[in-house]
Amino acid sequence: MKSILIILLSISSLTIFMSKTAIKGKVTDAQSGDPLVGAVITIKGTSMGAQTDVDGNFELKVKPGTHRLLCTLIGFQQKESKEITVAEGTTEVVNFTIDFSAPQNEVVVTNDQAQKSKVMSKALQYRTAGIAPSSYNNARAMSKPRERDGIQDAKSTQKLDKKEHKRLYDSLEKGGFDTEEYGYWLENDYQSPKNTPLSTFSIDVDKASYANIRRFIEQGQKPPAGAVRIEEMVNYFDYNYPQPQGEHPLSIISEIGTCPWNQEHLLLHIGLQGKKIDLSKAPRNNLVFLIDVSGSMNQDNKLPLVKQAFKLLVNNLREEDRVAIVVYAGAAGLVLPPTSGSNKAAIIEALDKLEAGGSTAGGAGIQQAYKIAKENFLKEGNNRVILASDGDFNVGVSSESELVRLIESKRNDGIFLSVLGFGLGNYKDSKMEMLADKGNGNYAYIDNFEEAKKVFGKEMGGTLYTIAKDVKLQLEFNPKYVESYRLIGYENRIMAAEDFNDDKKDAGELGSGHTVTALYEIIPKGVKKGDNEMNSVDPLRYQQTKTTSKSNSEEFVFVKLRYKKPNSDNSILLDKTIDNQSLRLENTSNNFRFSAAVAAFGQLLRASKYQGDFSTKKIIALAEGSFDKDTEGYRAGFVKLVQKYDNVQLTAKKD
Repeated sequence: MKSILIILLSISSLTIFMSKTAIKGKVTDAQSGDPLVGAVITIKGTSMGAQTDVDGNFELKVKPGTHRLLCTLIGFQQKESKEITVAEGTTEVVNFTIDFSAPQNEVVVTNDQAQKSKVMSKALQYRTAGIAPSSYNNARAMSKPRERDGIQDAKSTQKLDKKEHKRLYDSLEKGGFDTEEYGYWLENDYQSPKNTPLSTFSIDVDKASYANIRRFIEQGQKPPAGAVRIEEMVNYFDYNYPQPQGEHPLSIISEIGTCPWNQEHLLLHIGLQGKKIDLSKAPRNNLVFLIDVSGSMNQDNKLPLVKQAFKLLVNNLREEDRVAIVVYAGAAGLVLPPTSGSNKAAIIEALDKLEAGGSTAGGAGIQQAYKIAKENFLKEGNNRVILASDGDFNVGVSSESELVRLIESKRNDGIFLSVLGFGLGNYKDSKMEMLADKGNGNYAYIDNFEEAKKVFGKEMGGTLYTIAKDVKLQLEFNPKYVESYRLIGYENRIMAAEDFNDDKKDAGELGSGHTVTALYEIIPKGVKKGDNEMNSVDPLRYQQTKTTSKSNSEEFVFVKLRYKKPNSDNSILLDKTIDNQSLRLENTSNNFRFSAAVAAFGQLLRASKYQGDFSTKKIIALAEGSFDKDTEGYRAGFVKLVQKYDNVQLTAKKD
């Protein structure tokens, strides 16, 4: 009977498999009829999609019914979508053509972009035949040289160079157009206060990771682990800590409570609040917009969104503020000299004229932007370069090590850096974060207009005005109460203990009104350690561990903080003791519970070994009970995001 049942189930499964309901077709160049590789076909209102192969063919498995299809390629969107009805067990054919001579909206699909797409198609054909990229390195671009805004257009190059061809070829080897790059690190493990008494790290006010993983989830995808930086997820939200009182521009708050995902453990919540400055009385601005206008920015969610974002900032500028605009593609150039904030029409007109096309000389753009900022330096003002890019630098200074040296050489000039990331598919997150980190700046990812309004509207003061630089924390845990501890997130912000007192070591910057939150999971003294927790260390042979009289006090942890004033090279020390008083989870503050919920979601996305069985449903319940005022709806948006991720996971399991 068991054998018969297995056979029947196999026949049933085979019947379902063979009963294929699908849509297939081909995408070609409207002018030449050549097949186009890498075109994306999506079903409107869903996350379903397919990409064309070497012959321009695609196939989508669908449910019976009527579907509206949309075809896109490197930022170009068809003016008309196509609707088709598919019956059960049938395959319908839909073909698309892309006319490169008919761009739409603000996105300009240049001849260079058309050529690049054809090169990619040709690259895949050569790859299939086993031919190396050098065999097609003399492909010609179709456009002629022209001048635009006083700059030789990057499209004037009559052939794509070897480096560009190799980059396109390599991108195909990595899997079509998805060449996004993220850093890699291991999550922090538990440390013993006896063996590692000090935990030292730089603050991080970057918020890019949360907006970026939101983009993935809203597209029906699980974010790559490298995109998930838990500290940036937690710090995306404002916790409205008490404003600093007295001479210092920041204050420290703390709270200890039960850890939600392990009831035997404790969670230490450390918060910093930056003082809010009156923007009407803020220092004068010397701003340089550094905008990537290379071919890779030729998508709706890149250059057009960049323009919208900067227009929001321009509308808030004062007469005494100055703005210059530098762009870069194949070369860098000044398209707007320093202009008063009162002349908004001229600034916006310069933004509106920008078009995308060519390769990406990011290093040259950075050098020119800093040069303009230094020439117009305001001794008592806010001097800042604001970079907007997808990070896809591929001409000139482009490697991370070269860019690090370049940025580090510029930050000593008193010019700060804000980095804004845009786009998908070839987004270089690791490079963008590194630039902000090394350039005394902050980093945000803008995936839609609402996020642009958050960065340049609600949080404009924090984005533009630094109130404390090189901010670092050092915590010392009392071994009387703490068996072991682990810092949640901040993996790429960890510092050596001796770096805390070294004023030459770079650390994070705190902007006006910014909040910073850090969480530690604590194993209290006497609690049995689990399998995933820290192993014991054998006693030392040549020295003994000594404790001071303070170890017998009621102090749970001693917190020290160093910061510098924006125009100073000497740090100022603050400290605070936190007593051994913990609260039950239900008695903790809304800020405590909400930050824990966000951290738990980050751990889930990274498949943390410390997450346990703390599910999305538990995360949602924890967050929903800690909305506080939530006037902007960001906390409610987090709950919706977790719910959407839950649906993505359920769909993935069914598939």
